[in-house]
Amino acid sequence: MKMRSDRRLSGAQVGTGVLLVLLGVMWLGSPGDASAQAMDRPLGLESLVRSALDSNRDLRAARYGLETAREQVSEAWSGVYPSVNLNASFSRNISPNVQFLPAQIFDPTAGPDDYISVQFGADNNWNSTISLEQPLFRAAAFIGVSTAGRFENYQNEVVRGQEQAVVTQLRTSYYQLLLAQEQVRLTENSLTRVRESLKETTALNRAGLASDYDVLRLEVEVANLEPNLRRAENSVRQARRQLAVQVDLADAEALSVRGNLAEMDLESLAGNSADNREILAFMGYGGADVAPVPNAMGMALDSRSDLRQMELTEDLRRAEMRVEQSEYLPEVTLFGDYIITAQNNGSPSFFAMGAGQRAYSRIVGVRVSLPIFQGFRRDARIDQRRAALRQAEAQTEQRFDVAVNEVRSLSENAEEALLRARGQRLAVSQAQRGFEIASAQYREGLGSQLELTDAEVALRQSEFNYAQAVYDYLVARAQLDQATGRVPLVDIDVRADQ
Repeated sequence: MKMRSDRRLSGAQVGTGVLLVLLGVMWLGSPGDASAQAMDRPLGLESLVRSALDSNRDLRAARYGLETAREQVSEAWSGVYPSVNLNASFSRNISPNVQFLPAQIFDPTAGPDDYISVQFGADNNWNSTISLEQPLFRAAAFIGVSTAGRFENYQNEVVRGQEQAVVTQLRTSYYQLLLAQEQVRLTENSLTRVRESLKETTALNRAGLASDYDVLRLEVEVANLEPNLRRAENSVRQARRQLAVQVDLADAEALSVRGNLAEMDLESLAGNSADNREILAFMGYGGADVAPVPNAMGMALDSRSDLRQMELTEDLRRAEMRVEQSEYLPEVTLFGDYIITAQNNGSPSFFAMGAGQRAYSRIVGVRVSLPIFQGFRRDARIDQRRAALRQAEAQTEQRFDVAVNEVRSLSENAEEALLRARGQRLAVSQAQRGFEIASAQYREGLGSQLELTDAEVALRQSEFNYAQAVYDYLVARAQLDQATGRVPLVDIDVRADQ
C-alpha cells in the first residue's frame, strides 16, 4: 500500500512538472514575442526592425490617422448617394385649435359682425413621411470625394514617412548600442592590459628594476580607467533602454544585439562574420560604396517622403479651393415624399383605423438651388484657400532646398567616414604592433614605463577611433537612405541571401 501511494504521488509530481514546462514553453516561445526572443538569444537588426514596424507606438498612431482618412472618403461618398428619411409624429390636442369664421358663410341672414367658432383638427393627430433625395448635380459633393481621396493619399504617405523614421531611428539606436558595447570592451581590454603591466611593474619594483614612480603612474592609470568603465557600462544600459522603447520591449535588460563594430570590414562583405554581414546586408551593401550625389538627388526627388507629402499637400489645397469655388454652381436634386396623415377623437387609435380618418399623399419633383448672394462669404473662403495653396507651394520650395542640402551633406559624411575607417583600420594594426614592441622592450629593461603607457593609450584610442568611424558610416548611410526615400523593409527588400 505504501509503495502504491508513493507511485501515485510521483505520478502527480511528474504531471505537474510537465504542465509547468508546457506553460513555460508557451509563455517564452509564443510567436512575435520580442521579450521571449530577447531572453533566448541576441537579436539581429532585421528582426528588431520588423518588430518595431509592428509594435512602434508612433507608427500605430500614424496608421490610425490613415484609417480615419479612409473613413472620411466613405463619408464623402455619402454626399453622392441618395438619402432616405422616415419621420413619424403623434400629437394630442388637449384643447383643439379653434378658428372664427364669418357667420354669413353658413347663414346669409347673419350680420357682418357675427362669427362662428370652428374647431380644426381632432383630439389625436398622426403624421408619417418618407422622403427620398437623390443629387443629380452637386459639384461640392463630387469634388469632396476627390478631396477626401487626396487626403487619404496624403495620410498614406505620412504612414510611409513614419515607417522610414522608425526604421532609421532604430538603426541609429542599434548602431549606438554596438558603439557603447565597443567602448566597454575596449575599456575592459585597456584596464586588463594596464593591470597586467602594473603587476609586472610591481614585481620589477620589488626586484629593484623599476621605480616607485612607475608603479604609482600605473596605479593612477588604473584608477582613471575604472570610472571610465563604469561610465561606458551606463552608456550601454541607456542605449539598450532606448532601443527597447522603440521596439516596445518591456524587459530592456534582457535585450542583446548581434554585431561588432571593431571587427567590421567595410571593404569586403565576405571578410565579415555572419552577424556583421547581416548588418551590412540590411542596407543593401554591395561593397564600400556610397551613392553619388547626382544619383542620390534623383532618388530623393522621386521617393523622398517629406517632398511627396508637400506635393500631396499642394494637391489637397487645390482641391479644397475647388470645393469653395463650386459653391457658385447650382444644385439639382430629385426628391420624392410619401405622406400618411390621420386624425381621430377620443382615445388614441394608431393612425386612426376608422374610415375617413386617414389620408395619403405622394409627391415627386426636381429642385434647383442657385445661391445668389451670401454676403461675400464665398469670396473670402476662396481667398483663404488660395492663400493656403500659396503657402504650401512656398513650403515645398523650402523643403526642396533643405532636401538638396541634406542629401549632399549626408553623402559627404558617408564618404568621409568611409575614408576615415580605412585609415583607422591601418592605424589599429600599427598601434597593436607598437604596443607589443613597447611591452617587450619594457620587460627586457630597454624601454620606459611611460613609453608603455603611451603605447597602450594609442592602441585604445585607435581601436575606438576605428569603431567610431564605422559607426559614423553606418549612421550616415541610414540617414542617407531616409533622405533618398530608399529605406530597407519599407521601400526596398533586404538582401537576406547575404
